[in-house]
Amino acid sequence: MRTVFLICTMLLMACKGNEPQTEVDQWKAQAENITIIRDDFGVPHIYGKTDADAVFGLLYAQCEDDFNRVEQNYIWATGRLAEVEGEDALYSDLRAKLFMTEQEAKANYDKSPEWLKKLCNAFADGINYYLHTHPEVKPRLLTRFEPWMPMYFSEGSIGGDIERISTRKIERFYESGMELPEMELLELKKEKGMVEPQGSNGIAISGDLTQSGNAMLLINPHTSFYFRGEVHMVSEEGLNAYGAVTWGQFFVYQGFNAKTGWMHTSTYTDVMDEFKETMVKNDGKLFYQYGEELRPVDSAMVTLKYKDGNNGLKEKAFPRYRTHHGPITHAVDGQWTASAMMWEPVKALEQSYIRTKQEGYEGFRKMMDIRTNSSNNTVYADAGGNIAYFHGNFIPKRDTNFDYTVPVEGHDPKTDWQGLHTVDENILIKNPPNGWIQNCNSTPYTAALEYSPKRGDYPKYMSRDQENFRGLHAIELLKDGSGYTLNSLIQLAHDPYLPAFKALIPGLVNAYHSNDDKDPKMKEAIEILHNWDYKTSKESIAMTLAHFYGTNYYRTGAYPKGMSPMERVIFWGSEKGEQLKVFEGVLAQLNEDFGTWRIPWGEVNRYQRLNGDIRQAFDDAKPSIPIGFASGRWGALAAYGARYTAEGAKKLYGTRGNSFVAVVEFGDTVKAKTILAGGQSGDPNSPHFDDQIQMYADVQWKDVAYYRGDVLKRAKETYTPGKRE
Repeated sequence: MRTVFLICTMLLMACKGNEPQTEVDQWKAQAENITIIRDDFGVPHIYGKTDADAVFGLLYAQCEDDFNRVEQNYIWATGRLAEVEGEDALYSDLRAKLFMTEQEAKANYDKSPEWLKKLCNAFADGINYYLHTHPEVKPRLLTRFEPWMPMYFSEGSIGGDIERISTRKIERFYESGMELPEMELLELKKEKGMVEPQGSNGIAISGDLTQSGNAMLLINPHTSFYFRGEVHMVSEEGLNAYGAVTWGQFFVYQGFNAKTGWMHTSTYTDVMDEFKETMVKNDGKLFYQYGEELRPVDSAMVTLKYKDGNNGLKEKAFPRYRTHHGPITHAVDGQWTASAMMWEPVKALEQSYIRTKQEGYEGFRKMMDIRTNSSNNTVYADAGGNIAYFHGNFIPKRDTNFDYTVPVEGHDPKTDWQGLHTVDENILIKNPPNGWIQNCNSTPYTAALEYSPKRGDYPKYMSRDQENFRGLHAIELLKDGSGYTLNSLIQLAHDPYLPAFKALIPGLVNAYHSNDDKDPKMKEAIEILHNWDYKTSKESIAMTLAHFYGTNYYRTGAYPKGMSPMERVIFWGSEKGEQLKVFEGVLAQLNEDFGTWRIPWGEVNRYQRLNGDIRQAFDDAKPSIPIGFASGRWGALAAYGARYTAEGAKKLYGTRGNSFVAVVEFGDTVKAKTILAGGQSGDPNSPHFDDQIQMYADVQWKDVAYYRGDVLKRAKETYTPGKRE
């Protein structure tokens, strides 16, 4: 009997061992390969045996910190925003579907190399395991994540190039087949001009100008606040990347490893074009003219769902039209117009990940040959002492006989893109003798002062030769600098001088003093501005006056057609007749809103984060702290863009600008300091919801724990996914 019992037991165990693992069992098994160490600021340091393990752990940790934003980014990217936000979001969803449907995303996943598929699988598994272990979390829409989803979200920036395509133009076309009226186009242009300038600062400094003799890098993206978290990813397959990751992405987008560092700034390179198509109907079918031939228009129906108040979901169907130039997005001069841009999801995702594992300039330069980092420039430094600047990456070749700043005729084959420029053909700077490189979304032709590329050596479409006040500010600070340390680079990045007001304010002061009929109500305020050193601070009344004066000019000031934002400010500073009228309105506004115009900048310019909502409802009656930084519009390197967002709010509350910022020094070991606006967590109950904001305001950055020993010294929690206490 005992023998029979043992045999039966062994058979049962063998049968159990042959049972297929459930999905949850597989998640649990992979989680055992991963260790997450949270440091004293809540930064997750994720250690995995493989890169896929590190990705699994990264997405799990991101969800712990801010699942709301992870989900939101994929709701938006996959074209399902209207299902949670209502009919107004339909054209954002249609824009996404014009470029890629779910079936096409799946096809892109299927054709990905195996190593990339593993990372995409780990992405989905990490989020799904988080939802499995956190049943109290109730997604707004996405209860399961799929490995094809990163195909929508592959190039690094949250929206990248696609956000430059106007949803209002799409709506007008798909509702009526018409184009936006001129007045609406002017309104769009004005709205765009009023938005806080988007972009970033990147500065690389060679060892010739540093105390240590090592190269340094300033990583200073200007993004929406809470747009990226700070993370550290490590695997036994050579990954050891630290920096900022956009919620829901599985690669460090702005950051560094032990040997290389990379910083992206929005580019002026022309990477998108519009082609006016000549449409022909034949036997009820739609064709477009291309040279001497008629080509069939690729057309299909797209059905979108949208939330209809309390009535549940409704559906709306749209035709989707494409030519070989791209999807039809709007009309120009009565012609259907296709929008062309880089759309290589697999290659873009490959490049974004491969970038994080490079160990020197040679490998980094080879990675750039993939040529899918379309919306950005790259500022680079490494442990070998190299500094470099890549202006753009994806740059189509074009016939320079055509003006691609306006829509071109798609029926003419000569207007077609003629392949891509090589990286060597693009604007590239490496190790300039001056010892530094800067790009602040400004012209590349001043990136290294006299050692910059020459305008005449490149096609016009490679870059607009357009300077801005941040670029001028950076050049002025860098041109005579030396002996840099991490701390002095931080101070440079927060220099309070605002060159825009040097151009704008003297004209106002002169207008007042040259006016025979001087308004006595202005006298004191004009005197304050006259004595101002054009530096921002929490205590400065002049900063308050100048900000509102410049902002009101942006709202109402006229200027000659074609002027850049910097040229407008210079023009407004020199024109006659408007200054006193605009300033009179500023004093009246401040008196009405605050009871006095004598109000220090820090009392107006505030930081407030009340909860984890993606869009904050600011409230003057609730706690906030003063911030002495200013808008990048005025040339502030440490940009702090603020706006009203709630009825009754009079103060300005920060919404974009310096968010994640880092300075890095490369040598035998890598050293870095970072800061976040607010903190690592989106949970107001977390100690890391706002634990960095006072340090942010006081310019006191934290040291990075990069090496394992340093991480362990600062460890506050250590756990595997699913086992956090």
